[in-house]
Amino acid sequence: MTRPQDDAGRWIVHGERSIYENEWVSVGLADITVPSGERFEHHTVTLPAAAMTVVLDDDGEHVLLTWRHRFVPDVWNWELPGGLLDAGEAPAETAAREVEEETGYRPRSVEHLVTFEPMVGTVRSPHHVFLARGAERVDDPTEANEGAFEWVPVADLPELIEKGRITNSGALVGLLHVLAFGGRRRSGAQ
Repeated sequence: MTRPQDDAGRWIVHGERSIYENEWVSVGLADITVPSGERFEHHTVTLPAAAMTVVLDDDGEHVLLTWRHRFVPDVWNWELPGGLLDAGEAPAETAAREVEEETGYRPRSVEHLVTFEPMVGTVRSPHHVFLARGAERVDDPTEANEGAFEWVPVADLPELIEKGRITNSGALVGLLHVLAFGGRRRSGAQ
């Protein structure tokens, strides 16, 4: 179902200024007017685009995940292989490259599932989620700090999600898609 855009509900941006910027994050203040007519400054955060891949084994019964620590929220969780897009790199190229660098496996196929914004109210950071069906072991991983990847049963995913063992937004989006659609694309999806 597609709803038409309603300009009466649009937030108007009069300008934006940078207050901090480096290669990893940009923080800004946007001068905005909300639909009620109130005008104020709103923080914005821009992060580089990322790509991650749900890698299923040939039978579609296992998914390649790593159990790793994330120091900012101080959590341990299962994650997909993925990373930031290099300059000039298409998201599908990043997805395939990251799988090979982090896991030592080369995906047999890479299919776009969805692109989403993990914190759409304040943060610009497109996350591109891909699905790979099958992978061939080609080398040892070259990324030393990504954890050790394991083939985890797809049947275990609902319990891992329920128990908070998968908290990363990209992993959740990709794995929930696989659970909902069995790795199939929805009719009409782009």
